[in-house]
Amino acid sequence: MKKSLLMIASAAAVVLSAGPATGFESEFLDRSPTSPEITFIGHGTLMFRQGATVIHVDPWGQLADYGKLPKADLVLITHEHRDHLDLQAIEAVRKDTTVIVAPETAAKQIKGAVVMKNGDVKTFLGIPVEAVPAYNLVNMRSPGNPYHPKGVGNGYIITFTDKRVYIAGDTENTPEMKGLQDIFAAFLPMNLPFTMTPEMVADAARAFRPKILYPYHFGDTDVQKLVTLLKDEKGIEVRIRKMQ
Repeated sequence: MKKSLLMIASAAAVVLSAGPATGFESEFLDRSPTSPEITFIGHGTLMFRQGATVIHVDPWGQLADYGKLPKADLVLITHEHRDHLDLQAIEAVRKDTTVIVAPETAAKQIKGAVVMKNGDVKTFLGIPVEAVPAYNLVNMRSPGNPYHPKGVGNGYIITFTDKRVYIAGDTENTPEMKGLQDIFAAFLPMNLPFTMTPEMVADAARAFRPKILYPYHFGDTDVQKLVTLLKDEKGIEVRIRKMQ
């Protein structure tokens, strides 16, 4: 990826830094005292820290040595595909008190996992978490056989104090996504042909209007196209990070 693409953001964006403890790029969502710190591990994989609480999303051992990363207080698994459900990576970040959350199909494979179905709202460690449906409407393995069937996968909204952060998982621009409200930051996937085109991401962003939009899990998709599509949308800041 060209270096110029990595830093596309408005002047209000928080400057990226190399996390000394992880080796991955990190940034605070904004400059408020309670802002979570995001570590961009890559693909569909993220790590959040707020104070002493560490949240891993879809840890995947092909991207990081999880034995060297901070242990998790909370792990969120979006679905059962192996680049999102890596049992060895989960065990590497797990401690006795770790809470692991997953949709039902994935949870069956994880010892002690808490099931969240589409639409569930639960609180873990004082942090509200909402499960948002994640599925395909258009992209199919074969006619009638979507890459991600409805009802199987989750996206998650995590509320960090007063900021709602949406990690969409593998999905398209569904009605449920477009109906979201009060999203401060959103991570939306563009790994073709499995999830969204830049046009689909732009359509969703215009509908629910996150203040900050991170395209993630985008593979070889041209992220510059999304920047162009949303360049006139005031109030939506597009941040491009190393999330192929």
